[in-house]
Amino acid sequence: MSTGSPAALVTGGSRGIGAATVVALARRGLDVAFTYRSRKRRADQVVAEASTSGRRVLAVASDMTDQDATARLVEQLGGWTERVDVLVLNASGGLEPAMAEDLDYPMKINRDAQVGFVRAVRPLLAPGVTVVFVTSHWAHLYGAVMQFPAYEAIARSKQAGELALRELAADDRRGLRLLVVTGDLVEGTITPKLLERASRGVAGRRRREVGALPSAADVAEAIATAALDASLPSGHTVVVGGPLDSLPRRC
Repeated sequence: MSTGSPAALVTGGSRGIGAATVVALARRGLDVAFTYRSRKRRADQVVAEASTSGRRVLAVASDMTDQDATARLVEQLGGWTERVDVLVLNASGGLEPAMAEDLDYPMKINRDAQVGFVRAVRPLLAPGVTVVFVTSHWAHLYGAVMQFPAYEAIARSKQAGELALRELAADDRRGLRLLVVTGDLVEGTITPKLLERASRGVAGRRRREVGALPSAADVAEAIATAALDASLPSGHTVVVGGPLDSLPRRC
């Protein structure tokens, strides 16, 4: 059960931005729970690293597109903490080769599952909880900027998820504060690697346009800093990497 310390929940916390966010929040004094799909060894490594900060860290195998799995997660979290003060919605999908034939999958995970997850864990969320939605420049500005063909369905669905969460926050009566963190291509993460398969030289071109690309740790630091900055109003967008106006616009 909770020790009385503030607690955070991060979805997709076993690698990349999610893993770095777990560590960043623990270093700031929060107990942190995170979800992962199947890579227990990798999740255990994140637990070990984050625990060096002296905080409690919990890894839970769960799939946010599975309502039964989310219900089990809520039950397990209820025995671990009395409340969640920060919820980071980092898990997303759509580029996985195994899901290529399911044309509806991007919307299922990037919009429907995001909103459904917030509603499912709502009983554990503290009044005034901060919810951080992690997205990309291409998704945040979908419809206004040129897209990578391989990423367009993901960008469309993530923007739909962002808009749905903004609507949810606007209607919330318990003071849910929604922050959006949008990132450039992030060095070392899975998305640039998958995009590179479809369009060689993607990361190199982006570096020539804006200079050095952010790392997962850079994005995680921005997430953790924003989540704990009470001065940021609900709906605020934090930009990591190249400026939004650096993306080529649609004609």
